[in-house]
Amino acid sequence: MAVRVVTWNLFHGRSVPPHDRNLFDLFADQLCTWSWDVALLQEVPPWWGPLLATVCEAQQATALTSRTQLLPLRRAIAQRRPELIKSGGGGANAILVRGARITAHARRRLCLWPERRVVHAVRDEHGRWFANLHATVHHDANARRDIANAAAAALRWASGAPLVLGGDLNVRDPELPGFARGASHGVDHVYVTGGFTRAAPRELLERGALSDHAPVLATLGEPPRATDLGGA
Repeated sequence: MAVRVVTWNLFHGRSVPPHDRNLFDLFADQLCTWSWDVALLQEVPPWWGPLLATVCEAQQATALTSRTQLLPLRRAIAQRRPELIKSGGGGANAILVRGARITAHARRRLCLWPERRVVHAVRDEHGRWFANLHATVHHDANARRDIANAAAAALRWASGAPLVLGGDLNVRDPELPGFARGASHGVDHVYVTGGFTRAAPRELLERGALSDHAPVLATLGEPPRATDLGGA
């Protein structure tokens, strides 16, 4: 069975070149047109996760990251003048899952300085885990610390089950012992373990002017489940 995982940094709902208006509908329409089972999203406006899930007919889990104090005020400005407030509109990571129920959500705070960073993950009804990370930016050592701590947390949560760890890792050559590379482009990566394998070359999805990151799609294979073999 192939599992399609996309990772995309949404650039706080902004575009390149900038369009100083609310671009939610454009991001939602674009995300919904692609074929994926799991979407790992970073730099998501904190209120977008449930809205994107509704439009894309998915389940979701959101983890707040940085600049979330006075969030109603930040949201009001970001919805009207996103290029005025930029990343000050607040940040979150979101995981969207299509075609399967989310049965658990875990998160761990990785640091508070210079910005709050978290790793979070969901388990679906098939026992597979999908973890999402936006590592510290502009500091290689801190980003690698985040990656190592995120990997350790995700491995503990999964406890040997199939696991994907992806996101904007903010380094081009991350080191994740025990994981295999599923897809990479620049600082955006998908890594796998616990039986997941890379089943096809990575794809960069067309997103027009949206975001300053290209969406990266990984097509993964996994061991057959007992039900697929006719077991109980």
